[in-house]
Amino acid sequence: MRKVLIEEPLAELSADVTDAFAWDEVACRKTGKGEFPALARIWRHPRAIVLGLRDRRLPYAGTAMEKLRGDGFSVGVRNSGGAAVPLDSGVVNLSLILPYEQGTRMDFHREFRLMANLIADAVKPWSKEVRWGEIRGSFCPGEYDLALSGRKFCGIAQRRQLRACVVSAFVIVEGSGEERGQVAQRFYREATGGVSHADDPMVVPASMASLQELAGVPSAEAFLGSLRELLDGRGDTGKTEAAAFSGIEFSEILSMRNELKRRYDHD
Repeated sequence: MRKVLIEEPLAELSADVTDAFAWDEVACRKTGKGEFPALARIWRHPRAIVLGLRDRRLPYAGTAMEKLRGDGFSVGVRNSGGAAVPLDSGVVNLSLILPYEQGTRMDFHREFRLMANLIADAVKPWSKEVRWGEIRGSFCPGEYDLALSGRKFCGIAQRRQLRACVVSAFVIVEGSGEERGQVAQRFYREATGGVSHADDPMVVPASMASLQELAGVPSAEAFLGSLRELLDGRGDTGKTEAAAFSGIEFSEILSMRNELKRRYDHD
């Protein structure tokens, strides 16, 4: 399946991290209608934390979110699965926006595997030992956590619409995974009022690490170079083209941002 590759320069990304998910939501609707091709989108954010739907329902979530905003974080609630994820310029985000092919049976595991294999292939210049499976104690844990030496560096989530889906991944490339884990841990401590229940996320910061720490990947740009090479025609993702893409108006993003906040970011 041919895809268009879109990469947003860090300096041009909206300060409100919710806009990144609004863009994916609008693009997914257009792809499902046949207005857009399949898309691969790379983006980063300088300082944000993205929450899951269950996180927003914690008893003191609103207070914890305001404290993070006071510390300079953009805080948003995404409409895909998963839990709290801190973002910064050392974390690479990838979204695959894929139409459902006619006559193909829906299988959400297929899309998870597609993303997991793509990320693992992008890491191969530095390590061929990537494994997947839930890493207990990690932030945003899931069946398709990607890890090296038992420490998680990537999480994958999925948002499904009627005719298309968004598969998204965050990849911790630079810096300290443990420090990012401490940010998530602090959010949960404040959002629960320090009184956690059995089903509340229990983040162990040491369960997280960056590819720089785990495999010696020198920078986010180095990882992006490997990822771009794959998206340009090697691996399981099919042929892509790097191209300017202006198929979405900002007014559409703004409208979707407001819709997402109204539906998901409320007490």
